[in-house]
Amino acid sequence: MESVFGEPSSTSHSSSISKDFMAQEHQFVSPKMGGNGLGLTHVGSKGEAQMVDVTPKESTKRAATASCKVILGKKVFDLVSANQMAKGDVLSVAKIAGINGAKQTSSLIPLCHNIILTHVCVDLTLNPTDFSVDIVGEAASTGKTGVEMEALTAVSIAGLTVYDMCKAASKDIQITGIQLERKTGGKSGDWTRKE
Repeated sequence: MESVFGEPSSTSHSSSISKDFMAQEHQFVSPKMGGNGLGLTHVGSKGEAQMVDVTPKESTKRAATASCKVILGKKVFDLVSANQMAKGDVLSVAKIAGINGAKQTSSLIPLCHNIILTHVCVDLTLNPTDFSVDIVGEAASTGKTGVEMEALTAVSIAGLTVYDMCKAASKDIQITGIQLERKTGGKSGDWTRKE
């Protein structure tokens, strides 16, 4: 193994490290998971990260819905519901942030494709039973790859924005339960989370 400056290393220890690395590298030759035949599409033949080539795929209508919850606590919940937070209207700002987040997904997550979204919707609802904000995000596109990451990014960014707008009043706020609820379209077909 060569040193940082390209000169051969003088220790035998680095030689054994190199052999260990090469042995590990060969473990990634087959990117199949278990015996179910599903491939790890973002992993190359040598275990390196790669963007999936969607060129041969058919364009189809695709949609996805994701959700999350932001637990505020009673004090902050009351301030948000009365629209008395110092930074302004929490729910409106978080809604716009979530929509913008969906549109920026490929810039935030390195191996996501840059896709044209035909629809993005983010809804935030105050939930007095646990003093939280329930967030639901939807994304849709007609293309060669799904919009699950866009829907998940929308609710994540909306949740983070709620936190940012409210953090001066409490640091105890929690963003929880970020998850895909359903998706439609594409080769894998429709999927809905089971309750």
